[in-house]
Amino acid sequence: MSRAPGESWTPPSFRARPCNARTRAGTPCRSPAVRGRPRCRMHGCAPGAGGQPGNRNRLVHGGYSTAAKAERRRVGEMIREAERVLREAKT
Repeated sequence: MSRAPGESWTPPSFRARPCNARTRAGTPCRSPAVRGRPRCRMHGCAPGAGGQPGNRNRLVHGGYSTAAKAERRRVGEMIREAERVLREAKT
């Protein structure tokens, strides 16, 4: 490619569309967007990038589910009842 006299050369990354994501500081991302995508490689251009459909990220072990909490309450009540019976048997 030839340039016209007096025309400066700009690297391809400067001619690319900017990423339209925001940084943690709130400023626009300065990286170029990936071809065919609105974001740069660091903000989700890869296929499958981003969160899972729905809210499946929170389903890890179920330790804080309603059923698990109820089970812990029942076990606690049984322990307190057993301690009460032992205290009464001691006296």
